[in-house]
Amino acid sequence: MTAGIVRIRFAVPAETLKEKRTVVKSVVERLRNRFNAAVVEADDLDTPGLATIAAAVLSNDPAHVDSQMQAIATAVEEWRLDVEVLSVETEQIAL
Repeated sequence: MTAGIVRIRFAVPAETLKEKRTVVKSVVERLRNRFNAAVVEADDLDTPGLATIAAAVLSNDPAHVDSQMQAIATAVEEWRLDVEVLSVETEQIAL
């Protein structure tokens, strides 16, 4: 079995934490629903202009894990035209 974790850091056009959380919550919920993955806001919790989300996927096929992680990163870039993706990090762990 292989676990994959993708971390996506992006700039959010928000001046308050409330505005930021609205954007982040939307992205997190859409990813959970579309990819059936565990998704959380993982870092930059108290910084209004930045957000980091992490998603975890599991599969018996490492290639499937990789394709899911890439699809998640692509979805964030395509869905939210008002956010700028700053970095994408992926990691696979054989279990």
